[in-house]
Amino acid sequence: MDEVKRLLEQFADQAIADAPAVDVDADVARGRRALRRIKNRRRATGVLCLAAVSAVALVVNESVGLWDRGDAGVAAGTQSGPATAGASSSEAPNPAKTTDGKTLTFGAASVDLVANKEQWPGLGCDLVPAGWSVAQPVLTQQVVLAPATLRTGYSTGTADKLVLSVVTEAEPLVGLRVVQAGGKTFHLGAYANGRLVGQVHQGDQWVVARAPVGGDGWSDDVLQRLLDSCKPG
Repeated sequence: MDEVKRLLEQFADQAIADAPAVDVDADVARGRRALRRIKNRRRATGVLCLAAVSAVALVVNESVGLWDRGDAGVAAGTQSGPATAGASSSEAPNPAKTTDGKTLTFGAASVDLVANKEQWPGLGCDLVPAGWSVAQPVLTQQVVLAPATLRTGYSTGTADKLVLSVVTEAEPLVGLRVVQAGGKTFHLGAYANGRLVGQVHQGDQWVVARAPVGGDGWSDDVLQRLLDSCKPG
């Protein structure tokens, strides 16, 4: 028994003697380097993930912006696209600028004026709107005209009709525009409610044309050409 114990003790002493010396500092340094490598990998992974997310967000934002601009372009093209070559000037909107900065727009298509074949007491006009005729009983020096769609009966309302009359004094207008043409003085403007009005000085009287409220195609040019063909008597 003692012999076995002695042999085991010799074997243990020999194993300890043959074991390489342990460098604790080197082991600690290697551990720290390994830890730094792990941290660096984690930082690099986080940066790459953040960059990828930012790139995706940028692409999405650009796509949404393109869609929004595309829709806006379509809407703008639908509402106010550039006039094509050869298009009639009567098809373009005809806004009237007033002196107080307001803009009055009367439809997209100009009213066509044709030869007048009717006679009225106290007022004569060589031109009338195409398809328009007397809508109410004619008074001395006042005529109310309307298209066929509004001539369903003699109504007292005139807001949606063309009213021609002769007066002794020029009517006050908002945003007055004075035009001298063909030796005549034209006043163009609107009432306070926005109704477009034109008047021409003829001798000691004025011929007044009140356009329909909200009527399409009425403009300064249409009223001036209509009034130029009218005279009292």
